[in-house]
Order: sequence, then C-alpha cells, then structure tokens
Amino acid sequence: MPSPSRRDFLIGSALAGSAAALAPSVAAATRARSPNDRLRIGVVGCGGKGLSDMQACAKNHDITALCDVDEGKAKQARAEQPKAAFYEDWRDLLDREKLDGLVVSTPDHLHAGPALAAMARGIHVFVQKPLSHTVHEARLLRDAARKTKVITSMGNQGTCLDGFRSATECVRGGVIGNVKEVHVWTDRPIWPQGIARPKHVDAIPATLRWDLWLGPAAWRPYAAGKKDGDFKGYCPFHWRGFWDFGTGALGDMACHVANLPFFALELDAPTSIEATSDGRNDETAPKRSTIHYQFPARGKRGPVAFHWYDGGDLPPADLLPGVKLRSGGFLLVGDKGILYSPTDYGETFDIYVNGQVAQYEKPTPTLPRSPGIHDEWLQGILTKTQPMANFEYAAPFTEAMLLGNLALRTGERIEWDAAAMKVTNSAAATGLLSKVYRRGFELTVV
Repeated sequence: MPSPSRRDFLIGSALAGSAAALAPSVAAATRARSPNDRLRIGVVGCGGKGLSDMQACAKNHDITALCDVDEGKAKQARAEQPKAAFYEDWRDLLDREKLDGLVVSTPDHLHAGPALAAMARGIHVFVQKPLSHTVHEARLLRDAARKTKVITSMGNQGTCLDGFRSATECVRGGVIGNVKEVHVWTDRPIWPQGIARPKHVDAIPATLRWDLWLGPAAWRPYAAGKKDGDFKGYCPFHWRGFWDFGTGALGDMACHVANLPFFALELDAPTSIEATSDGRNDETAPKRSTIHYQFPARGKRGPVAFHWYDGGDLPPADLLPGVKLRSGGFLLVGDKGILYSPTDYGETFDIYVNGQVAQYEKPTPTLPRSPGIHDEWLQGILTKTQPMANFEYAAPFTEAMLLGNLALRTGERIEWDAAAMKVTNSAAATGLLSKVYRRGFELTVV
C-alpha cells in the first residue's frame, strides 16, 4: 500500500500548483485516440447507482477497477467484472490504477474528491448528478475541466434523449414565443426530511467502511433504522435528506426536471432566490419547499422567473385549466404558448395554446442526436469531443440549483453576485457556499 506521504502528495494541494506534475497526464488525456480503442474505466460507488453506470460502460470498454465502501453491496459488480481490481478507498484506486476514465457514483458529499483527483491525473470523468455537494465544488470542477481539458459529463441522462433535444429546438425556435416564466416540480422527497439527527447508535456492519463512507464529512456515529420511524439508516439511501451528505429533493431531482428549461433557455446565474418551506432545521432538508429564482435577460431573451416545488406541491392550476398535472414535470410559459412535459426528463411534451393542445411545425433539428449518456462520454474520449452534459454546462447548472438550498437553509432571500461568487446580503448563506473537509479528504485544487 502506498505510504501516507505518497498519497498526500498525489491528492493534496501541492499537486495543484505543480504544472510539471500535471503536464504529462493532461497531454495523455487530450491525445488523439482510435475510435476502436477499448478504454480502461474505473467505477467509484459500484454497489449503488454505479452498478448500472458500470454495465453501460462495459458494453464496449474494459472495467479495470471497482471501488465501494461496502463490500457486500459491491458483490454483483465484482461478480460481473471478476478481472477488475477492487478497492474500498478511491484514493488507493487512483494511486495504483492506470485509467482512461473514472465514473463517480457516490453520495453527493463524495463527488468532488475523486473527480478532482482524477482530473489532476488527466483521467476523464463521468460524475452522477448533482455534480457537486456545494457551490464552491461546482466552481472547482468547472475550472479543473477547463485547465485539464479532459472529457467530462454529469449523469443527468435526460440530456441525451431525442425528445429533450427536440423540445429544446422548439423553445429556441420560438414555437412558444418569449418565455418569461418556468415552473418545475417533483414528488420528492421519498426519504425522510425535516427530521432531527438520530440519537441512537448502532453497530457498524462488518462489510461497511463507515469512516470511508463519511469521507470528508464530520465524524458521527453510525445509525441504522428503527422499526417505529421513517429513517432506515443513512446508507444506502436515506442520506439524501441530510445536509452533511446530500442536497435534499432539490439536489436529487432538479438536475433532471429543471435540466431542459435551464438548457433550452440558456439560463446561467440567478440574481436572487427566495424560498418557503415546511419542517426546516439545521440537520435535514425540509419536508416540502417552494423556491423562486430570478434569472436576468440574456441575449435576445428577457428575464425569467423560475419556480420550483417539491414535497407534493404543484404550480398554480390556472396555468393550464382543466389539465391534471402529473406528480413531476415542468411548464415553460411563453407569450405564444406553453410547453408542458409530464416527465422528469422532458422526453415527451405538448404545446398548449389557449389551454388546448396545439399542432405546430417542428423546427429544423440543430442539435446532434445522442447514442446515450454514457456512450456520448466514452465516444467523446476517443474523438476529443465534449458531451452536451459536460462540466462547462453542468457546473453552472448545478451551482444555480444548489443556491436554492442556501435560501432554504437560512430562510433568507439570497442576492447572488456570480462573478464574485458571493452572497451580497447574507453572512449565513455565504458560509454555506463551501464546507470543511475532514483531514485526509481535502480537495485537489487543479
């Protein structure tokens, strides 16, 4: 096993200022490849969402390394890829393995660490949504992608669907006119939120490396579920509502449901955010929330009022009278019509004019069609082509959505200066832009 000093050198801040250390790996990452090459892919978090990510990548490429903090949860991935080296600690994986690409499919609080360390080595990265746990991490990931020029993608798979790209072409082609208003909603959370930290302490399962699961988060005792409560243990799933690990309903679903509105309207940084909620506390996200963003005019598009609803809340019924809205979806309200999608990804949609489904002429396609979210990334590595969900798009999108959580957590209106990365009116919100990392899990700043 590599010595601690070796690991600290490889992932610590010293690497960030070393152009000589980065140059060879970055050059390797950006060199031309044969379209028939088989890439060497590693997967961090192979026992959860990473299993399906691994399976998608394994169709035409080699899975050479797997990582998961729970040996029991990783059994299926290891059985399907018996030749792949297995690690419990992603730092050991990156120390030892020579990879072309790394998939990061961990809980939110563990996204930035392995992704940044991989990019510093010139390894292309695919990171599950939301891209980061904090606004500061989103900036670091975007900046690292720019500097290293590796091929990047966030795992919001709706981006690759034909219907998503067709809807985007309709919006940008003026089918519904100038869009001034957006409404996005979800039935999440489907895990406990608005609860306090569990007070009971349970034995850590023999297969679980709890210290590595916590990673950069402050130490806390392990807790499993109780029969008389909704909480079923932090892992593998109920971590999402806890601020130390997840980003709540907004972080879980906005990168899906808000993706098409954000992409089609070419939104960027909001100027202000306000939120109301039920069950707000310092430990977990609220039981339900409504968040209002104001986005400024950009190019020929005017300002946009963007509204988010979760916990079962829906947009005002008079937007589409007589239409029963599904439990998740979005509305783009233009001055010529309304685009309504009853799906999380926007792959199906209708155009409404005067409250009725209308026929319309589809604009000439302007966006390329995709082979799939994973293949778009893998082929991008070989052709040196960035996927549509690359970090130059995904980082500002994630940042904008996570700013909503600042409004939720503080209960204050947030006034945002994106250029300075500063909340201009709230010291409490400013303190939530970043977080403290436990020793040994500090970020590589490329």
